[in-house]
Amino acid sequence: MTEAARTPYDPADETAIGPSHGRDLFSKFDPLIQEREALLATGVRDPFGLVMEKVLSPTRAIVNGKETILLGTYNYMGMTFDPDVVAAGKQALDEFGSGTTGSRVLNGTYQGHRECEEALKEFYGTRYAMVFSTGYQANLGLMSTIAGKEDYIILDADSHASIYDGCALGTAQIVRFRHNSVEDLDKRLGRLPKEGGRLVVLEGVYSMLGDIAPLKEMVEVAKRHGAMIVVDEAHGMGFFGENGRGVFEEAGVADDVDFVVGTFSKSVGTVGGFIVSNHPKFEVLRLVCRPYVFTASLPPSVVATAATSIRKLMHAGEKRAHLWENSRKLHKGLRDLGFNIATPEAQSAIIAILLPDQDTTVRMWQGLLEQGVYVNMARPPATPAGMYLLRCSLCADHTSEEVEQILGMFATAGRATGCIA
Repeated sequence: MTEAARTPYDPADETAIGPSHGRDLFSKFDPLIQEREALLATGVRDPFGLVMEKVLSPTRAIVNGKETILLGTYNYMGMTFDPDVVAAGKQALDEFGSGTTGSRVLNGTYQGHRECEEALKEFYGTRYAMVFSTGYQANLGLMSTIAGKEDYIILDADSHASIYDGCALGTAQIVRFRHNSVEDLDKRLGRLPKEGGRLVVLEGVYSMLGDIAPLKEMVEVAKRHGAMIVVDEAHGMGFFGENGRGVFEEAGVADDVDFVVGTFSKSVGTVGGFIVSNHPKFEVLRLVCRPYVFTASLPPSVVATAATSIRKLMHAGEKRAHLWENSRKLHKGLRDLGFNIATPEAQSAIIAILLPDQDTTVRMWQGLLEQGVYVNMARPPATPAGMYLLRCSLCADHTSEEVEQILGMFATAGRATGCIA
């Protein structure tokens, strides 16, 4: 064993892993490293290093040896422990093995992948569906492939990182408009030259604050300017609209949207991503979309769970109604306690509590965890500069009694940390 292998890595020692041949490429992260070390030196837990030792249900887990209510998992419809979903995964694991070891365009398309795409087409009422290995890759693939260097992608400034990364991977010209501003979208589209194609990218629910897009007005503007439209329904699938398809369905613009992108890691309760469309040339994407062509396909057990979950979500009206009850109850309860909520009313299953600084946010997060409830902490760069928040995501399996418990825990932690009077 070499001396370097025996020596523990010291962040302050740039020679610990070998001789230096120039500038340390990690040095750009030094301010973040120092900020994190200073935070942990105060004795708080790492908000981004939590380990769930055992998951008991969609709403409960063992964290640090203690049973904890889960309020930050995006498991909106509680499908992760659905008996039919779990049984389908076990059967596929037995019959098809643990993985495909191949791309969708080579040996990586099994019968289960086709069945999953059929379930998506039935759920969304579209002619075409394309399953990716993650929701991130679905956005990465569509944004980087569909628009070329003579074209324009017009996106909301608060778009998800996967949308921005897809734009960076491609060659299209990027135009941003102010978050949820119909007027600014109209203005930006109006300034573009007549040459080149246009793709307007919207999200049904914006995951950081839980606010929804004014899709009816935005789609009308985009169509008037001759743009194609993609709506990301990662956080809307399952509980918006009559059939649970998303905010675009509830807004009545399904016939005007060209692509819907989504993920299996939220309401569907597993992992994977997809695009659905009625465009007659859609299938060519299977040959030209790099994040689809050059990655291994999902394991058979995963697509089996996804297909089963999607088919059950078609008939989940009661679950959708209860999730909305939970969301409205928690939003009102937190507001009545005196917390600063990002939206004036419950717009989705995401409720974001705005806090003044990182120290307060971390102390509140830890106080809640000690009380027995887990939420997400978010800070820049995941949020705009200077914005710190705790993000709650409700589940249809949370009982009314659990929501009352959660409110009591927020009251106790909020008063202990000085977040509320």
